[in-house]
Amino acid sequence: YGAVMGLAGLGLSARAAAPLFPGVVRAPAYFTEVWVALGLLAFLILVPLYVTKVVRHPAAAREDFTNPVVLGFCGALPVGMSLVAGGINPYWPLGGELLWWGAFGLLLAFQAWALVRMLAGGIELAQLNAGWLIILVGGIVLPGPGLALGQAEASRFVFGISTAAAAVLVPLLFYRAMVAPALPEVLRPSWFILLVPPSLIYANGVALYPETLLLENLYYFGVLLAVALLIYARTFWRWRFGPPWWAFTFPLDALAYAAVRYAQEHPSALWKS
Repeated sequence: YGAVMGLAGLGLSARAAAPLFPGVVRAPAYFTEVWVALGLLAFLILVPLYVTKVVRHPAAAREDFTNPVVLGFCGALPVGMSLVAGGINPYWPLGGELLWWGAFGLLLAFQAWALVRMLAGGIELAQLNAGWLIILVGGIVLPGPGLALGQAEASRFVFGISTAAAAVLVPLLFYRAMVAPALPEVLRPSWFILLVPPSLIYANGVALYPETLLLENLYYFGVLLAVALLIYARTFWRWRFGPPWWAFTFPLDALAYAAVRYAQEHPSALWKS
């Protein structure tokens, strides 16, 4: 479901960016809506395939929700659903609203289960990875499409939960990076997920709480973190390819969306660039 997040997230970020560059792309919809449609298509393909997995391979599906190495990535399903909801909302408002509320409920259920799994113990520090940000901090994504659907109060609720979780989990992940063994090569792209909290707590935070100017500091940190991550991943083409490579996509979408929001608030050639 990281594919759904990456594709739909690019379309939504491009939609937001289009007004910053009037006339540069004569028909922006020819670019933005292609990615939205591809995200929707990926979602429609993956959901029945995963249902098939649950029916035919229940033990493997159960491990998705119990193995701490992959548990965090389960949050990509409801987060991707919310992005698809935002993508289809201009064309089918009722469908967008139903899908968003489905994502809202599913994410809260997954978050509760992740907390139960943590409280049960037995998770080694080395098993903790940035994928846990998706399931516990994924609620910072939902206000983007949620506000467009008129769901401000529910957006604040899920945003607040995930912002509080980010305050605990992000420092823990940085600590894990310093003291625990390095991530296996195939999982290294998942460090890019660290870009999402500063990017979307800023971008969606200023939409929910426009008077909180200190949120801009998170955007500055996100830009610096992106530079560090790009240096860290400078030889990424040598890393073994796998599904975690989708972690390169949505975090960069999130940073782009934050950059768009900042450029709208601070119109200048520097921030537009």
